[in-house]
Amino acid sequence: MSFDLMVFDPGVAPRERAAFMQWYEQQTEWAEDHDYDDPAVASPALQRWFADMVQYFPPMNGPLADPDAAGPEVTDHCIGRHVIYSAFAWPVAKQAHARMRELAILHGVGFFHASDLHGELLFPDLPPPPPRKRPWWRFW
Repeated sequence: MSFDLMVFDPGVAPRERAAFMQWYEQQTEWAEDHDYDDPAVASPALQRWFADMVQYFPPMNGPLADPDAAGPEVTDHCIGRHVIYSAFAWPVAKQAHARMRELAILHGVGFFHASDLHGELLFPDLPPPPPRKRPWWRFW
């Protein structure tokens, strides 16, 4: 099991949560006619986000993957035209969440906390919701 987060193109994603969740389900069927490990298929803003993100969490697969890379930071990034879904190792969950959210804001893309049923849904032109006191996965 992984810690899953997603960034997305805010110009195509529905803003109402129920509609967004339906769109999210469609996106994660991975039915587009391309490989899902090449950042060249993504929108320009997502490509810029990805170029920064892989400096901290390198890809497990694809043209930018380093076969010698090891460690919990190596991440499975699934890249669609309008989304990048990243599956992180749990030991780096806190750092991954902070970095991914920070870079989403910087690059003007949306952010979705996919590991939480009621996860944060952030659009770049809307104020962010207040942070939760304790992450949902921390129970101690």
